[in-house]
Amino acid sequence: MSIFHSRRDFVRLTAGAAAGLASIGISGTARAAELPRITPLRIRTAAGIFDAVAAGPQRGRKVLLLHGFPEAGIEWEHQIRALAARGYRAVAPDQRGYSPGVRPAEIEAYRLDYAVRDVRAMADALGWRRFDLVGHDWGAAVAWVAAAKYARRVRSLTAVSVPHLGAFAEALRTDPAQQEASKYMDNFRQPAPGPEDMILDSGPLKLPGVDPAKCAKYFRRLSRPGALTAALNWYRANDFEGYEQRVSVPTLFMASIKDPMVAPSGVQATKNWVTGPYRLENLKGIGHFIPEEASDITNKLLLRHLASVRS
Repeated sequence: MSIFHSRRDFVRLTAGAAAGLASIGISGTARAAELPRITPLRIRTAAGIFDAVAAGPQRGRKVLLLHGFPEAGIEWEHQIRALAARGYRAVAPDQRGYSPGVRPAEIEAYRLDYAVRDVRAMADALGWRRFDLVGHDWGAAVAWVAAAKYARRVRSLTAVSVPHLGAFAEALRTDPAQQEASKYMDNFRQPAPGPEDMILDSGPLKLPGVDPAKCAKYFRRLSRPGALTAALNWYRANDFEGYEQRVSVPTLFMASIKDPMVAPSGVQATKNWVTGPYRLENLKGIGHFIPEEASDITNKLLLRHLASVRS
């Protein structure tokens, strides 16, 4: 949901990474041949065409993974490979605004309601009746709402970094620590091109714990015409209010004690917004970008959670 360490320290990209999917994977190493191959995928919906990356057998249990800001579907590279190796079919789309084929101009089009509908539309397009849902940062915000709204189709939820929006909105209203941690959002919500110029002029980006080659790829994508404005429109369009529906599906929430954007109050209150089986993993020594900074523990916890949900 952020890009600065207050998202200011985050916007420093390491320049000169190799282009293309191979540049952010581990292809070319001896180990690469042993890992499932990640392939590009296009998902056609009424809203437009979503770009995605995928791996795993077509008949495997389905997992949809939603990225955050300022990343893309390939944020989940390590999780996609781990899931595919266990026989899951894992798909990570570039969400609206990040996919050029779904980049509306209107700020209103980036309200979470539309992104939540995208989840159902992508599942329909993929032919998935039931699926497990995973989200980080803005992807977690979408996933919390989608899991509550589409409980008959979402088998399980794994949310990373961002609390249930009922808890998060309450923290924004009442907790000075969360209000301070979220001040960067006020900057991001300023009219274009102010925030866009600030971010692009501050580059290159550096996200703590994230491979510099991936950071470079994210920055190149955001530097394309209209891309960063679309990504920032998620902030301009949303205040996190109005999403009080509780989640009934089995839920794992991975949070970080050191997350500079998320105060402990919302993390602790999230348990009040889940009526189904719930587990909080509050990780130590890790920042906001958990799936990339701590890929091994993320994989372990995610696979354990999925294995615990049979229906």
